[in-house]
Order: sequence, then C-alpha cells, then structure tokens
Amino acid sequence: MTRIQEVLQKDDPERIAKLSQIASEIRVDIVNTIAAAKMGHIGGDFSVTDILVSLFFGVMNYRSQDPNWAERDRFILSKGHCAAALYSVMAKAGYFKHEQLGEFMKPLSFLGGHPNRRKLAGIEANTGPLGHGLPIGVGCAVGASLAKKSYRTFVALGDGELQEGSNWEAAMFAGHRKLGNLMAIVDRNRLQQGAGTEETNSLDPLADKWRAFGWDTYELDGHNFAELLNVMEAPDTGKPKVIIANTIKGKGVSFIENRVEWHHKVPSAEQNIQAIKELTHS
Repeated sequence: MTRIQEVLQKDDPERIAKLSQIASEIRVDIVNTIAAAKMGHIGGDFSVTDILVSLFFGVMNYRSQDPNWAERDRFILSKGHCAAALYSVMAKAGYFKHEQLGEFMKPLSFLGGHPNRRKLAGIEANTGPLGHGLPIGVGCAVGASLAKKSYRTFVALGDGELQEGSNWEAAMFAGHRKLGNLMAIVDRNRLQQGAGTEETNSLDPLADKWRAFGWDTYELDGHNFAELLNVMEAPDTGKPKVIIANTIKGKGVSFIENRVEWHHKVPSAEQNIQAIKELTHS
C-alpha cells in the first residue's frame, strides 16, 4: 500500500477533496509531460484523469512496489493512446520516480506512446489498437473466477472505441458468464479523432446496449468523485458492471475543453503556462 492510498481510507472525511487535489496535480503533470515530449493526446488524457484517480487512489488493491502481487486488482487502459494520464497516475502511486515522466516518448523509452507491459511493471496489457482492452479484461475476470481468486478487473474504454465490434463480443460473453468481478468504465466525452462520436458512428442509446448484454449499467458524471466511488465500490451483484462516465474532453483547461482538434495536439509554451495557471487556479 502506498502512502497516498493510506490517507485515502473510507473513513477520511476529506477524501473527495484529496482526490480532487491529486487530479489537479496529475493534470499538471500531463501538460508538462506532453509539452516536453511534443507529442501526446491531451484531450483524452484530461477526460479520463478523474476516472483513473478514483481507481488508483480510492478503489483498487495493489502494491506499487510489488506490481506482480498475485492478489492485485487488474487495470487495463484500453484507450492506450492516453498513456500520459496513466503514467502520471502510476508515478504518483509510486510505480516509478516522478522525474522519470521526462522519459515519455523518448526513443526506446519505457514510457512509450502506448502502454507496454514488457517495459513497465504494473501495465497489465499492451494497448493502443482500439477494441482490445475489454476482451483482455474479460479474460482476466474469467481467470480469476476459475481460480477462485478475489481480485477484480477494471477496464477504461474510450467511447469512440466502442465502434469496434470486438468490444460487443466481449460484452456478450461477460454477460453470459455473469462476471461480477469485472467493471468497464466508458470515458464518454463524445469526441474522437476528427469529429464527434455521434457524427462518426452513433453509439446511442449506449446504456440500453450494455443492459441488453446483461450488464448492470450506470450513467453518471465522470468528474464527480462521489458518484464514481459510489458505483465503483458497490457490492458484487453477480453481473458485470459498466459505468458510462459523461466527461469533458480536455477537462480543466478552457481552450482545450470540448475542442476536437485537441485529440492529438501539443500546447505551445504560452499555452502550457496558461493551462497550468487554470489547473492550479493561480
């Protein structure tokens, strides 16, 4: 258990405030990491940040100094292009030194543009090609069930990624197997590379689709820690769970929020300064 996990126990009355503060620090790290590398996917990084913070600092069981601990909860970032957010969270959680975020996207770096389990302990699956994370997560959940293990599997998905049919095959199988140890969280920011999701290939009625495959389905504010934790910590119902987390792409920085061009764009030096000012309210 890391120091940060220790201070975020359920009986801490300042829990939500602490998670919010961590999320702000993570977003600053993302800005600086992407600005230094001159590459990244800052819009999606920001929309998924509060989801990752809720999981790593509020919900999941893991040991950052023993990343292969057999009883750890599994996490898979299916939208692997948002690796800068995951790396920033993992650095904060103690998987590697914070200053090593400066290695992001350097040649042969262990912090590549997409997560690589062979280069960074704590990464459960290589992701990047969309539509792969949920099928792998289903396999993890089935494995835990067969081995009678108590660990859980969490998968964060992009909403545009749900246009991939492999996700729905996995969803059907998970519902059939009643994998109560599996949770999917959809980063529903309604933007993908180049356009909106509904303009590209409409996903709605998204909640009804998940329910049809036998999942307990929740729609909530993906930037509200209380709502996220309430569902993430709910008891096993004997069904897989999915959170449709309504988010804002670029959350926290005015000139990035809900702007499709910031799917894959790097802040200038001036924009970097402005972003940090907004994120730190200074």
